[in-house]
Amino acid sequence: MDKLLVQGGTTLRGTVNISGSKNASLPILAATLLTREPCIIRRVPDVSDTNYMLQILSALGADAERSSGTVRITCAEIGDEAPYEIVRRMRASICVMGPLLARMRRAVVSMPGGCIIGDRPVDLHLRGLEALGATVNIDGGNLILTAKDGLRGAVVDMRGTHGPTVLGTDNVMMAAVLAEGQTIIESAAAEPEVVDLADFLNSMGARISGAGTRRIIIDGVPELHGTEHTVIPDRIEAGTFMTAAAIAGDGVCLQRVNRTHLKAITEAIEESGHEVRFNDAGDSCTITRATTPRGVDLTTAPYPGYPTDMQAQMTALLAVTPGISVIKDTIFPQRFMHCAELKRMGADIKVDGGNAVVRGVERLSAAPVMASDLRASAALVLAALAAKGTTEINRLYHIDRGYEHIDEKLLLLGAKVRRVRD
Repeated sequence: MDKLLVQGGTTLRGTVNISGSKNASLPILAATLLTREPCIIRRVPDVSDTNYMLQILSALGADAERSSGTVRITCAEIGDEAPYEIVRRMRASICVMGPLLARMRRAVVSMPGGCIIGDRPVDLHLRGLEALGATVNIDGGNLILTAKDGLRGAVVDMRGTHGPTVLGTDNVMMAAVLAEGQTIIESAAAEPEVVDLADFLNSMGARISGAGTRRIIIDGVPELHGTEHTVIPDRIEAGTFMTAAAIAGDGVCLQRVNRTHLKAITEAIEESGHEVRFNDAGDSCTITRATTPRGVDLTTAPYPGYPTDMQAQMTALLAVTPGISVIKDTIFPQRFMHCAELKRMGADIKVDGGNAVVRGVERLSAAPVMASDLRASAALVLAALAAKGTTEINRLYHIDRGYEHIDEKLLLLGAKVRRVRD
């Protein structure tokens, strides 16, 4: 099992390229199940989650090839049962349910297990697919969805307790593109990753409008064709490196970003006193650390609000920022597992329910720490950059789920990091 050794106190300088979005790639890869024709998808990040998705597609019968960030997939003859042994490794594998149901009129997918950052129920996915005419049964831990007579358009409300569901919106959208008639998704997720999926589907011949708003309209078509597509930049990876630059940087430049997607993250970094300068095209930015940073209050919210996937990283920055900061996570109130590990490094954080009160300290100190999930692991790496000594970060497989070669990118910026195997 790999772990990362990070020697703190080094100043980050230079330029790094941001990878394609992991959260956009997964449903786009799943959407290739909707056509028999070849699809070419560029800038698919080389992370374990996309590798698992490709394994699932291959197990379903797809012919998939991967080379230098480009994936070529042909789903000419496929089955309708996603294998448990691969599905259990990644919750996002649930997004094969919609396209399988639409094309095969049957989908068998294992019920997602528990999640360390809190409850992520699949009931909204099922409710949406049932509205389109699917019948849902649970047998032996499997979700079995059938639509013998095909799917029919309907009005579907994706409103959840903590806001819209991104993968739920994706699943219903992918199912609806081949449904008879018109589907309207109310309270849809508006994240850029949903828009990217809609753009991909439209390039395949789907008729989708309103993606990026709370109301998406899909007019079903008889079939889809192959296409080529380039995945959007990963806004969470970009936000993570922006935060790294604010913690330990001196003029770090990020290439291949999207300024619009980073608005809430940029505002939080700037409110803390740091400078973010974008080029005219908005696809490159330079972050300069503040000489007198200050604490901020943050509340996570669905897009275009501050993303819950950046909450842990910002907590690491605020742990070494003078003053008192208050962070509230309205999406996953239990998502503060990283705080206990940050406290082992000397952070002053008090967690109460879905809130964390952070009192900035002058310096963190190195300690052996353990990642609990993907974004928590990133937060520990960022904290280690600002710590005195060498921090040992265990369970590195979490960070490999969603960050493409993060250790190599940090090395490019001058960080002293080393991946070792136990």
